[in-house]
Amino acid sequence: MPFNILRAAHIEFRVTDLDRARAFYVDTLGFIETAADTDHLYLRGYEEREHHSLTLRRAESAGVGHLAFRVASEADLDELAALHAERGLPTRWLAAGEECGQGRALRVQDPTGLPVEFYHQMAPAERWLQRFDLYRGPGIMRLDHFNCQVPHVQAAFDWYHEGLGFWLSESTETDDQPPRLWAVWLHRKQNVHDLALMSGLGPRVHHAGFWLGDPLGVIRACDILAAAGYAHAIERGPGRHGLSNAMFLYLRDPDGNRIELYTGDYLIADPDWPPIRWSINDPRRATFWGHAPPASWFNEAALVENIRTGDCMPTRAAALQDRPNFVT
Repeated sequence: MPFNILRAAHIEFRVTDLDRARAFYVDTLGFIETAADTDHLYLRGYEEREHHSLTLRRAESAGVGHLAFRVASEADLDELAALHAERGLPTRWLAAGEECGQGRALRVQDPTGLPVEFYHQMAPAERWLQRFDLYRGPGIMRLDHFNCQVPHVQAAFDWYHEGLGFWLSESTETDDQPPRLWAVWLHRKQNVHDLALMSGLGPRVHHAGFWLGDPLGVIRACDILAAAGYAHAIERGPGRHGLSNAMFLYLRDPDGNRIELYTGDYLIADPDWPPIRWSINDPRRATFWGHAPPASWFNEAALVENIRTGDCMPTRAAALQDRPNFVT
């Protein structure tokens, strides 16, 4: 590729009440508040050295403004702009400082309709990795990945794999002959995924995954949320995925945006990694211990913005079944 996409880097959630969002994300879960203004909170995890990995933006409804990937150089932005223009995809340049703490950035509407941003420069922030005296909550260390629902997974996979150079780590396939792609886990950094794409009503963002320092952090999160009056925010888990092998806990913020607290997946050190393939109807892929996810986990996800108008993008039905047969 003539550009180098490094990793999933940050996401912007729309929230209707910033004070209520701060109480959930900062006071309860322990995110670090880097900066704030009338309409935004800029948050990060303890080991992150950039200005933010989660932006909360005041809006009339919940949803996702954009999700962002960091690239290796400024020149990569120009190459990505040329590629998207060549394919006739909408693009918009953001000047340095237009997003607090960030340099020049390219925002695009990808072929599925997702609002994706690419940037290289961001203001540094103090890394709290060893500031154990300041830790709060379950110990959220960094952003790990995005999970999105799209109507046509095969077409989306072709774009991210062949067009943008993402590698495939794991996939879910139907039991048809030949099988069809139902979901893919794609990475640029050397763990299971930076981006997952699942079959479903879309384009929508299902969740953003944030890495915890250890598996006990998942249990600590449950205890903290329950004690603070947020037991209702726990949607699914704690559990272990078959896909990725990670421990997980899915939460809904006060506006319904979903995050995953995630830890314990594996290293992909070799470029010839053979992708792991799962059947859509194998319940162990979703939860290795066997219990099925709740229906809300498949039915509900965040609408995303049109990068030019700020309105929510229209959605389309999935081309394949939108859930496995072990979920009613």
